[in-house]
Amino acid sequence: MKTQAIIATAILGVAMTMPAWAGDANAGKAKSAVCAACHGPDGNSPTSAFPKLAGQNDDYLAQALKAYKNKVRTNAIMNGQAAGLSDQDIADLSAYFASQTGLKYKY
Repeated sequence: MKTQAIIATAILGVAMTMPAWAGDANAGKAKSAVCAACHGPDGNSPTSAFPKLAGQNDDYLAQALKAYKNKVRTNAIMNGQAAGLSDQDIADLSAYFASQTGLKYKY
């Protein structure tokens, strides 16, 4: 019984350290239509004028979107696009673009 209590406590501890804002890539895909105009439908921008989002770290993408939303990072287009995003929208979009195949390096 003591072993079961230890295991349950460990599982609960791990669950509590997981971010509550973890994104849902499927929900992010559904929300990404407006992003596709510049960044491509899967985040692989068709032009060098807009950054590739595919394969970027989800935390980096979330922090960038939050910075645009809060106008810490300024770009006329992105400040407007991010203004109406909720924290969950940001998490979902970040999860979606992070899950896509992005840049590949040749060594």
